Order: sequence, then structure tokens, then C-alpha cells
Amino acid sequence: MIDKNKTIITFEDFKNQNGITFWWASEVMVMLGYTDIKAFTKVLERTTKAFVSLNIPYYENIIAVKREVDGKEVQDFKLTRFACYMTAMNSDAKKQEVASAQAYFAEQTRKFELYVQGNNEIDRLLIREELTDGNKALAGVAKVAQVSDYAKFQNAGYMGLYNMPSWKLAKRRGVEKTKLFDGMGRTELAANLFRVTMTEERIKSRDIKGQTQLEQTHLDVGREVRDMVKRSAGTTPENLPQEKALPKVKKELKLGYREMKKLDNPKARKK
Repeated sequence: MIDKNKTIITFEDFKNQNGITFWWASEVMVMLGYTDIKAFTKVLERTTKAFVSLNIPYYENIIAVKREVDGKEVQDFKLTRFACYMTAMNSDAKKQEVASAQAYFAEQTRKFELYVQGNNEIDRLLIREELTDGNKALAGVAKVAQVSDYAKFQNAGYMGLYNMPSWKLAKRRGVEKTKLFDGMGRTELAANLFRVTMTEERIKSRDIKGQTQLEQTHLDVGREVRDMVKRSAGTTPENLPQEKALPKVKKELKLGYREMKKLDNPKARKK
């Protein structure tokens, strides 16, 4: 970033010290090329959700405060180094400022082997969380609709989307059935989320009841989503590329969180 006097200003120049090392969100927003506070607020909301997904206290890293700017009291946030990193990863990489920030953090985090590139893996984490919630909601709706064999009902959705049951897909990919979602990319996770949410909606809107009709509904929705994936991605869902396992992504991010705390906490470095 370059100021009015054409002096190069770095991320570290905006650092503040007051009990903790922090950056003002309003200044980070400018550094990342945002002018619309509403758009940047959405980025912070996604960052908060990512903290929840990682079981890292967001309230210790994104701290809401009121402060005086140009004689006016405004709402702002104190962001820790890791919160700044996650915010950059969640921002629009098409912005030159965001791309530069992501490159800066990529260089910094390479020291402790954190290789999360852009916002793709953060997106995967967030969609995976939504998928967990969606499956719980679908199970509740299916129960009310008198499902008698939930496993068969679930497999009907896989048959529609993948043209094979879940156990066969797991065998094909060499993973446990319970870990199928872990290696899925953003497109495939989104397809499964759409399958789950649309099945729930169709059951409710059409008042579908009974095992046979429930299975048929899940199968039909799965087939529709399969066709969408084929048209959009140019391949079938079972052939979509697999990516770094999400547990490994989480492990790397948590390590990054601990290492960034050490950078700004001399006492932690001595331990």
C-alpha cells in the first residue's frame, strides 16, 4: 500500500499495541480495497463462522469496540493477526489489494507450513458446516414424514447424485463412508448441500409421507442435482477431483493460529 506521499506502507505499519497486538478492521478494510462497509461486514461474518468451525474463540480475535474517529464515535473491531489472515483469505481475490494481502500472508505462514491458498479451503469448511446442519434438518423432516429406514432414504439421495450407493462411492475413493465429505471440493460439497436442502424443501412443500415416497423424492432431487453438475462442471459428481482432507486443513489452520499468537506474544515464544 502507498500513502499520499508515495511512501510504501506495510501491513505491520498498521499494528497497534494495547494489551494485545491488533489491527483496526476499518483500516484493514481499506488495505483490502473495500469501500463498502456492508460488503466488508459480510467478509467479517464469514471470518467469524470460520472461527466457529475451527473451535477458536472468535470473540478473542474479532473484538467489537466503539472508538472516536474525527470527533465521532464509530463502531469498529480489533482484529488479531490471525483474524486479519482469515479476513484476507475470505475476501474477494479479484481485488488487487486482496491478492497482495493473500500473497503476503502466504509468505509469512510458509514458515510454519500453513499452505491454505486463497478462500477455496475456507469455503469448503463453511459449506461442510452448513451440510452438517442441513443433514440434521433433513433427518428431522424425514422423521415427521414417517421415514422407517433412514439409511435407505439417505442412500436414495446418493443413488440419484452419484448413480451408486454411498458405500460404493467410499470404496471407489478409498475412504471410510463416514469421511466421504472430507475430501470433497467446493463444487461437490455445494452439490450435496443443494441436494439436502432441496429434498427437505420438497418434502415439506409437497407434504410427502411414507418410506417409498420419501426415497423416491430424494432419488429424484439427487438426479436433478447430478444433471446440474454435469452441465456446469462438464463431468459427473463421482469424477470430480478430491482435495486436501478437511481435518488436515483444520489442523493446519489451528497450528497457524497458535504460531501467529506467538509472533505477537513474546512470552509465548519463550515457552
